[in-house]
Amino acid sequence: MHKVKVNDGKEVEINWDGAIANIDGVEQTPDILKLHDGSYSIILNGHSYTCEVININKEEKTAQVKVNNHLHSIQLKDRFDLLLAEMGLDAMLTTKVNNVKAPMPGLVLKNLVQEGDTIQKGDGLLVLEAMKMENIIKSPCDGVIKKVCTVVQDAVDKNDILIEFE
Repeated sequence: MHKVKVNDGKEVEINWDGAIANIDGVEQTPDILKLHDGSYSIILNGHSYTCEVININKEEKTAQVKVNNHLHSIQLKDRFDLLLAEMGLDAMLTTKVNNVKAPMPGLVLKNLVQEGDTIQKGDGLLVLEAMKMENIIKSPCDGVIKKVCTVVQDAVDKNDILIEFE
């Protein structure tokens, strides 16, 4: 069993058994034809849909899918996610990140953020030169910069704190 949420709408329960899909208790038999990698033609209840998988994030169990040229965000919960939620352990899956540490010794070439900046997971925080290579240190989470602990040309050791989050 899976629970699927499309575009932050209501969750829908889906059970898939071969060619038959049970969607919120209603059995459906979609006709699915794979056109090429990530692209499908689906006929369901007399309606035709062209679906293209744009992006999949397996870690977060999310996807972006284009259905008839309309982009949809999908979030999936499998039976393990539902069991963790039932046991009250799903809150343990999210961890608060307080700071970013240097992954290696190096020299700070450029700070890309300032105190008070709001950043998103994956945004560049600073450029660190190590072994004559420039490495962009990226944010592991969404947050607000509390303190930038380095200035340009600072030499840092492995595990030195570079950035603190609020």
